[in-house]
Amino acid sequence: MSTPLGPTTGALAGVLVLDLSRVLAGPYAAQMLADLGATVIKVENPRDPDVSRGFPPYLTDGDDEFSAYYAQYNRGKLGVGLDLTAPGGTATLIDLVRRADVLVENFRPGTMDKLGVGYDVLRAVNPRLVYVAVSGYGQTGSRSRRPAFDNTAQAAGGMWSMNGYPGQEPVRVGVTIGDLSATLFAVVGALAALRHAERTGEGQLVDVAQVDSVLALTETAVVDYTVRGVEATPSGNEHAWVRPYELFDCADGQVFFGAYTDKLWRASCALFGTPEVADDPEIDTMRKRFEPDVYARRVKPVVAGWLADRTKAELEALAGDVIPLTAIKTIGEVVDDPGTAERDMIVDADYGPLGILRMFGQPIKLSATPADPGRVANRLGEHSTAVLTGIAGYDDERIAELRESGAVV
Repeated sequence: MSTPLGPTTGALAGVLVLDLSRVLAGPYAAQMLADLGATVIKVENPRDPDVSRGFPPYLTDGDDEFSAYYAQYNRGKLGVGLDLTAPGGTATLIDLVRRADVLVENFRPGTMDKLGVGYDVLRAVNPRLVYVAVSGYGQTGSRSRRPAFDNTAQAAGGMWSMNGYPGQEPVRVGVTIGDLSATLFAVVGALAALRHAERTGEGQLVDVAQVDSVLALTETAVVDYTVRGVEATPSGNEHAWVRPYELFDCADGQVFFGAYTDKLWRASCALFGTPEVADDPEIDTMRKRFEPDVYARRVKPVVAGWLADRTKAELEALAGDVIPLTAIKTIGEVVDDPGTAERDMIVDADYGPLGILRMFGQPIKLSATPADPGRVANRLGEHSTAVLTGIAGYDDERIAELRESGAVV
C-alpha cells in the first residue's frame, strides 16, 4: 500500500488503521499494528489532543519538547488534527473510514454515538470495517457507562485484592496492567476480525474491556474459588502453591529461584554441592516440597543457604543455563543487558535536534516480515494535508475549507 509517506512493508502492509484513541490501551494496540506494517493514522482533536502528549519524560531542545511517553506508544503513525464537532469534521472522518480496514477508539461507551460516528453509522459506510472499542467495563452490561482507569480494572477485575504481602493491605500491580492487558486482547481481536473481514467482506465490533482483560490474567484464582471455594489473597513473592518459586537474597541483591520439579530440584542439589539433599525422604518429591510447613522448615533454608554468599552474576554463571535462576534486575540493568540487545528490544528513534529516543522494541519476532519499531511519533496534525489528499482524496480547496471551519489543523 502506498501512503502519504511512501509504500509500507511488513506483515500488515496494505492495512489502513484509524486510531482515535488516547493515552495507552488504544494507542499501544494501534502502535503494535503499525510496527507490524499497517498504515496507522492518529486522529486527534486539535483542541483536546491526546493528554499523554503532556506526560513525562520529555525530549527537549530549548523551548521545544516532546513527550517520550507519547512517542513510545505512537511511533510510526501519521498524524491528523480533526475536530469532529466542527463543521465538516464527522464527514471527513467518514471519508477516511470508507478507505479504512480497522478503527480503534477507547472512549467511554456512547461517546462516538453522540458525535454521530458510532459503530452502526460507520459499518453502514464501510461494511468490512473492524471497529475496535476498548473501554473500562465493555460496551454492554449495567456498568458499561462508568468511567474507568487502569486502577479501576485492577480493582474490579480482582487483581488488586491478590497482590501484595500476607497480612498487609493489597497493593496494585506496579505497571498499568489493566491498560496493557486490554491492549494485547484488542490486538488479538483486531487481527482475528480482520482475517474474517478479508475472507468474507464482513466487519465487526471488537469489544474489549479492561476489567475483563484483568480477570483473564488472574491465573488459577477463578477456578480455585469455583472448585474449592478458596479466595486468592496476597502472597508476596511466593506462588500460591508452587514451591520453591520465589525471590531469595544473595550477596549483592536478589534472585528468582524456581527449581520446583523433581528433575530441577535434583539438578540444583548437584549444582550447589549437596547431592544428598535430593534423597532426603522428607523433601524428595515435588508434592512433599509443596507442603507449606515442610517448605518453610526444610526446603527454604536449604535454598537460602545455597544462594546467600554468592553474587547475582556468580549464581547466573553457575546455574542460569540449567535451572530457572534469574537475577532480579533493575530497569537500567535490563536496558544495558547484552541479551536485551540481542533480541532488538531497545530501539533508537531519531528526533533530530531533540535527540535520540531509546525505547522498547517489538516483542513479536516474524522471520519473513519483521516489525519496524524504531520510528518517530507524529506531531499534532503533522500529516493532515498528506492524509486528506492521499487517502480521502480531497483537493486543496476542500482542505482549506476544513481549516477555515476549524475542523482540520
